[in-house]
Amino acid sequence: MEIRRGLERAWGFVLLAVLLIPLGSTGQELPLVRTVDLQPLAAQALRLIETMDYLGSPLDPADQALLRQAAEARNPAEDIVSIQKVLDNYTLIDVRIDPESRVKVDQGLAPAELVEQGWRTFLVKVRNEANVTAELRVESPNAGPVYTRSTGNPSPDQILKPADQMNRWLDLFLYKLRPMRPRLSGLELEYTILQVYSRDRGKREARISFNVGQGTQDIGFRNDLNLVFNSRPSIDVTLRIFDEKGEPTTASFIFRDPQGHVYPSQAKRLAPDFAFHPQVYRSDGESLKLPPGTYSVEYTRGPEYHLKHDTVEIAAGRPQALTFRLDRWIRPSDWGWYSGDHHIHAAGCAHYEDPTQGVLPQYMIRHIKGEALNVGNVLTWGPCFYFQKQFFEAKVSSLSTRENLMRYDVEVSGFPSSHSGHLTLLNLNQQEYPGTRRIEDWPTWDLPILKWARSQGAVVGFAHSGWGLEVETEKLPHYEMPPFDGIGANEYIVDVTHDMVDFISTVDTPAHWELNIWYHTLNTGFRTRISGETDFPCIYGERVGLGRVYVKLDEALSYDGWVEGLRRGRSYVSDGKSHLMDFRLNGLFVGTEESEVRLAAPAKVRVTARVAALLAEQPNEATEALRSLPLDRKPYWDIERTRIGRTRQVPVELVVNGYAVAKKSIVADGSIQDVSFEVLIERSSWVAMRIFPSSHTNPIFVVMDGKPIRASRRSAQWCLDAVDQCWNRKRTRIAPSEIAEAQNAYEHARRVYRRILAESRVD
Repeated sequence: MEIRRGLERAWGFVLLAVLLIPLGSTGQELPLVRTVDLQPLAAQALRLIETMDYLGSPLDPADQALLRQAAEARNPAEDIVSIQKVLDNYTLIDVRIDPESRVKVDQGLAPAELVEQGWRTFLVKVRNEANVTAELRVESPNAGPVYTRSTGNPSPDQILKPADQMNRWLDLFLYKLRPMRPRLSGLELEYTILQVYSRDRGKREARISFNVGQGTQDIGFRNDLNLVFNSRPSIDVTLRIFDEKGEPTTASFIFRDPQGHVYPSQAKRLAPDFAFHPQVYRSDGESLKLPPGTYSVEYTRGPEYHLKHDTVEIAAGRPQALTFRLDRWIRPSDWGWYSGDHHIHAAGCAHYEDPTQGVLPQYMIRHIKGEALNVGNVLTWGPCFYFQKQFFEAKVSSLSTRENLMRYDVEVSGFPSSHSGHLTLLNLNQQEYPGTRRIEDWPTWDLPILKWARSQGAVVGFAHSGWGLEVETEKLPHYEMPPFDGIGANEYIVDVTHDMVDFISTVDTPAHWELNIWYHTLNTGFRTRISGETDFPCIYGERVGLGRVYVKLDEALSYDGWVEGLRRGRSYVSDGKSHLMDFRLNGLFVGTEESEVRLAAPAKVRVTARVAALLAEQPNEATEALRSLPLDRKPYWDIERTRIGRTRQVPVELVVNGYAVAKKSIVADGSIQDVSFEVLIERSSWVAMRIFPSSHTNPIFVVMDGKPIRASRRSAQWCLDAVDQCWNRKRTRIAPSEIAEAQNAYEHARRVYRRILAESRVD
C-alpha cells in the first residue's frame, strides 16, 4: 500500500512538472514576419492579453509585461520580433496563407497537452501573405457528436459505430467573439485563439485542418496537421462544505493552477456553471474534475462571509475529497434582518451572445444559495420572455430552502414602455397584462402598468434608477437637470404624484444619480422607499447579491413578509459590506407606524442604529485604485470608497432633508457598534443614516404641528421642471391611442408640484 501511494505521489509530481514546463522550451522558433506594421500587431497583442484572461487562460505576467513594453514602439523592428517570440510560445499551430491563398499548416511551439473533460486554450499564428479577410476555419474528423444529428435524442440507426465513436474524442473551435474578430484582418501577421477539448485521457491523435474558404486547401494535404496529444487524466474531487455553524451548505469556488488557469475551464462551461464567471457554485457533497497538481482556491459565500484562500494538492490515480469551512463576519438574520436581491435574470445579457432560452430555475437557485441571499427574485423580461414565463408560479419556487427563497416575477424591460423606465413588479398573481397576447401589446408608458400591478397587490418600483439621470456634478443633493433619456427612474417623477410607486432601486447605478431624485421627492413630501438590487447579469455579471436590501422581520422568513417589509421601508440597502440595523428616531423603529414621529414644536431628537462594516486593515493597490474612481465608475457602491484616508475607519452620516448634518466614524473591523446622534428638528423633515456610498437606511418622517414635509422650494422647482423634461423626452414614443391619458397624467403631476412649491417656504 505504501509503495502504491508513493508511486501515485510520484506520478502526480511528474504530471505537475510537465504542466509547469515553459511553453516553447524546445528552443525551436517559428518563421518570423518582419513586414507587418507594429501598431495593429501591438493592438492585437493587447487584445489577446484581455481575451486570454477572460477565458481563464491568462498569459504569464512576465510575458504580458513584455508585450506591453513592445506596444510602446520604442524600436519598431525589434518590437515586431519581440511580440512574435512571446506569442509563438503559446502557439499550437502555425498557419501560412501563401500569395495564391493556399493554406499550409505546421506544428507550433506549445506542447500538445490537453486535460480529460476539460478545455485548453492555445494560439494559432496566421502568416497571411495574401492579405485575405475571409473567415479562418478549423476542421477535424475527430470532432463532432457521436450521432448523426446535433439536436434531439438520436434513434438507434443514428448512433455511430463504436470505432467512429472512439475517434470522435475531440472538440475544437476558434474563439471569434469580442474583442476578437470573426474574420481575418488582412494583416500580414495575426494570432487567433484555438480552444481544444478532450473527452478522454491518455494519448490521442487528431487530424486538424485549416482553410479560408472552399478551394484554399493546399495540395498534398499540407493544410492538414496530424497531432498526437497527451490528455492528462482528471480526478473526481468531492467537496465537503460547511457553514459557520458546521452545517452543510453551498459556496462559490475559484480553482487556479500555478499559471493562473481557471478550472473548470470557462470557455465551454455548461449550466449550472456560467462561462462568464471564474467561480463555480457547489453544494456539500457535489464534485468537479481536476487534473493532478497544485491549486489555489478562493472560496466564500457572499459579502457576509470572509473571502478565504487555500492551497490544495490533487493526487493522481484516485478520487479525492476536500473539506472547506466557511467563516462569516456578520449574520444580520440573527437580529431579524433578511437579505434580498430582487433584480436577477435567468436570460439575457451575459447569459448569451445571441438570444436563447436562458437557463433553468434549478441553476438560478444555486447562485442564490451560494451567495447566502435569503430572497432572490428572478425577473422574466423581454429576452426569452415566452420561454422563461413558464417558471412563474405566483408563489415561492419549490426549489427554495428554509433560508433561501426564490420567486419568479417580472421586469418590464424590452416592452413598449421601457423608454419611460424599467419597472420591477414583485409578488404578482398574474404576469401578463390584461388583453395582451404578446409583450408588444403592452402599454407604451408606465402608469397603466403600475396601476394594474398594484390592483393585484404587487409591490412595484423602478429598476436601475440612475439611468437617464446622469449629471456632471458629484454633489448630493444637486439641482442640475438630467436628460431623462434613459431606462431608470425617469417617469417616476410623474408616477409618484399618483401614489403608484413603492420603491426605487439603488446600488446598481451611480449613487448620486439615483439618490438625488429620491431626495427631491422626499423633500416635497412623498414617501417612496428605496431598495437594493444587482441587475444580474446585465449591470453586474460577477455575482448575484452585489446590491442588496435587508428587510426586518419579526417572524420567521417568508416571502410575503419580506416583500411587505420592503414596501413599508422597514429596510436598508447595502453592498453587503456595511450594515445599518435597527435604525430608530426617538425610539420609533424604521418601517413601523408609517415611519412617522409627531412633534408639537421644534425639538432635539435622538437617532440610533446598530452599525457594522468590514474593511481590510490596510488598503492595497487595487483598493486604492477603486477609491480614486469617480462615482460614475463601477463598482458604484462599495465600502472601500468610504475608507477615511489609510485608516480602517468609515464615516456614518446623519442625513436630514438630503444633507449630511452630522458625522461619526466607526472602525470597520466587522464588529457591531451602537451609533447615536442628537439633532434639532425645526420643521417637518425626513431623517436617515448612510455610509456613502455603501449603505443607506430608509427614512423616518418627522411631522411637526401636523404640517406636511415641505423641506425645499428648490427641490419642488426641480421636480416641476423635471416633469417637463421627462415629457419632452418620452412623449414621441407613447402610442397615439394613449397620448391623451398620458398628457393628463403629466399635467396632474405639474399641478401637484406647483401646489407643493407654493406651500414651501425654505429654499
